[in-house]
Amino acid sequence: MSLDPHREFRRWLEQAYADLDDAEFNARGERYNLACFLAQQAAEKALKAYLYLQGNQVVWGHSVAELVDDAGQYDPSFHLLRERGAFLDRFYIPTRYPNGLPGGIPRDAFTSKDSVEAISAAREIADFISTKEKGK
Repeated sequence: MSLDPHREFRRWLEQAYADLDDAEFNARGERYNLACFLAQQAAEKALKAYLYLQGNQVVWGHSVAELVDDAGQYDPSFHLLRERGAFLDRFYIPTRYPNGLPGGIPRDAFTSKDSVEAISAAREIADFISTKEKGK
């Protein structure tokens, strides 16, 4: 049974925005590492939403920049998001695992500024993608 592209788009994009809300909640609580990670997750899920909308039945990968490249195969305007995606990729591992850092722990390694920028980048990507269903 194949997936309904529009249904999958809406499901994944809705979760992306829920992750953004959770990122903002954690930032307010000074859990900056989690806010950064959730921002990365939001962008990842938004991009997967778009790829499902294109008819993909399976979408793999965790690199936001690589998912931007995948989306760019369908719409060249995605190249505008590449730098923001690469920025968010920095928050995938080190925000969660002590061995992703040269010392210390993730809780102490990220700042309010990091979370503000990560959330902004993820929202930019999600908002860009939210306009794409109409065009399909």
